[in-house]
Amino acid sequence: QLQLVESGGGLVQPGGSLRLSCAASGFTLDYYTIGWFRQAPGKEREGVSCISSSAGRTNYAESVKGRFTISRDNAKNTVYLQMNSLKPEDTAIYYCAARAGGITSLWPGLYDYWGQGTQVTASS
Repeated sequence: QLQLVESGGGLVQPGGSLRLSCAASGFTLDYYTIGWFRQAPGKEREGVSCISSSAGRTNYAESVKGRFTISRDNAKNTVYLQMNSLKPEDTAIYYCAARAGGITSLWPGLYDYWGQGTQVTASS
């Protein structure tokens, strides 16, 4: 069964850091573009970052550029999102998703497989 599992969320003070992980089972991530998305209460799901299957291309939302870094370790079948300088407005449920191919889009509708999400809260 194809599955994505996020981990690493939690409560952090503004200015702090977290690293999210997205582990795949039932398939290998090598041929998939992986995206990170988030959804805050009362808001639509939005794209945060994505990385191509070859890891040659990345894409970031303007709101996180310079603070978040996406990376992948295909040997571990895992993608990471390093989040630094967290702000209260980063508070949301974070999801990872996969789509076959190398197009690095932040549009959620292009992704086929989704994890269950992990809560990130930046608050004092």
